This record gives sequence, structure tokens and C-alpha cells, in this order.
Amino acid sequence: MPLVMSDSAQAITNLVYTYAELLDAGDLDGVAALFTHGRICGVENGPPETVFAGPERVRQMYDMATRIYSDGTPKTKHNTSNVQLYVDDDAGTAHGKAYYCVTQATPDLPLQVIVTGHYHDTFHRVDGQWWFDSRTMFVDQVGDVSQHLKF
Repeated sequence: MPLVMSDSAQAITNLVYTYAELLDAGDLDGVAALFTHGRICGVENGPPETVFAGPERVRQMYDMATRIYSDGTPKTKHNTSNVQLYVDDDAGTAHGKAYYCVTQATPDLPLQVIVTGHYHDTFHRVDGQWWFDSRTMFVDQVGDVSQHLKF
């Protein structure tokens, strides 16, 4: 009998992909809203200044770090793959992992991979909707991020 993805797993997978889609569209408010009930951790078990909780702080993090070009985008594609989810529907919680590979092309940078890594995520269901509880970002390989990051 084939394994069928649960509605919860599908909703969480869509949330993971929506993050990348909104970020590449330059919709930083939309990205931040995904963390209405959550936080981004820039470093695993990092100090408080590396934790950005709630939409206002998540938006501040992206404003501090991400270059947005005149077309309103960062000129990136965040390709997310290898999504693994472990859902506890009864508890309304889940955790998962995924890989990311970011490509970028600007007038000064030919198309190339600029960074790869992975996410460790936790999720929770609030009033029937799945939300990020936490996203911890891990960088595995770094290329030329000079056209992507402000620092």
C-alpha cells in the first residue's frame, strides 16, 4: 500500500516552500508574517541577539541582511529540497529538516550558486493552521554572497 502524505504534512510542506517563494519575491512582510507564532534562529543554541521572534523582529533581520534591488527582489532563487517531516497531529506539533541551495544573478554577478545549507524547523498548529515555531539556519557552503547580503 503506498504511503500517502497527510493533510498536515502537505500544509507544512507548503509552508516551507512558501517561505522561499516569498523571500525570492522580495516580500519581506510576507516572510515575516510566517513567523507570527514563531522565530528564526540564526545560530543553533546561539545568544539572544541571534534569535528573531515574531514578525517585527524577523522583518528587521531581513532588512538588516538582505539586499533588495530596484525590481523589489533580492534576485535570488531559494531552492528547497530533501524535506523531511515528522508530524504529531494529536499534539499539533511537527519538526523537520530541509536543504536549501540559493542561486543569484545580478547585473554584476553571473548566475551562480551563492550558498547552500540546511534548515531545522519546528512547527505548531494554531487555530487549525500550521505555523513555523522555529527555523534554525545552517550554512554548509558559501560562494560569493556580496550581491546578496549587506554585510
